[in-house]
Amino acid sequence: MLEIRDIYKTFNAGTINEKKALCGVSLTLNDGDFCTVIGGNGAGKSTTLNAVAGVWPVDSGSILIDGQDVTTLSEHKRALMLGRVFQDPMTGTAADMQIIENLASAARRGQRRTLKWGVRKKEHEQYRELLKTLDLGLEDRMTTKVGLLSGGQRQALTLLMATLKKPKLLLLDEHTAALDPKTAAKVLDATDRIVNRDHLTTLMITHNMKDAIAHGNRLIMMKDGKIILDISGEEKKKLTVENLLEKFNVASGGEDFANDRMILG
Repeated sequence: MLEIRDIYKTFNAGTINEKKALCGVSLTLNDGDFCTVIGGNGAGKSTTLNAVAGVWPVDSGSILIDGQDVTTLSEHKRALMLGRVFQDPMTGTAADMQIIENLASAARRGQRRTLKWGVRKKEHEQYRELLKTLDLGLEDRMTTKVGLLSGGQRQALTLLMATLKKPKLLLLDEHTAALDPKTAAKVLDATDRIVNRDHLTTLMITHNMKDAIAHGNRLIMMKDGKIILDISGEEKKKLTVENLLEKFNVASGGEDFANDRMILG
């Protein structure tokens, strides 16, 4: 469903601020894979997701989604294939619109817009049932403006909106990082349910090693713009934070992992 072939990306090339963000990243996700991505600051995690989403062009290499080469496609054209949830809960929803209006807008993504606007009774019931699955009480507040919701509620709503049309690929960029632990756990539970229910191919960046291990069927670790660990299957199921730190130590040539935020998260 996703194939990244040897992509490179350098920012501010030829200047004193030159930064080699991606150095030959290759990754293949099969249909239904749920892959978590971890690594320290500047490892290349978000750059990889943004490259897949088309936020900026790569210097070389290619990106295929469901067999289609999207390397030169613009961001808005790729958006029809993707669902995205960002780190900032304020991104991804329209604050001045009601919950039900946000969901209806997401459901109509990619369709021709007309002067006719409204939410049909069938849709109303569908959205109510979807909101119930979040266990946040939003099904009883469907006419509430989204700007009045908490960060966790907005993030959970954004997740529903991003998956409403069953995207070919779901991109989650530290989507629980700005939430308190209890709310983050609820959003991650909802993520698991939706991904498993709809068999969504998913790439999830997280700063939390425990979350990276607990969720998904595959884990990759990045460092200096490269993938240095790729763990899946039974090996991932048995993985612990201690094991992961040992593997990092071997893969990085004896370097200590010095990101307390990820270890203690």
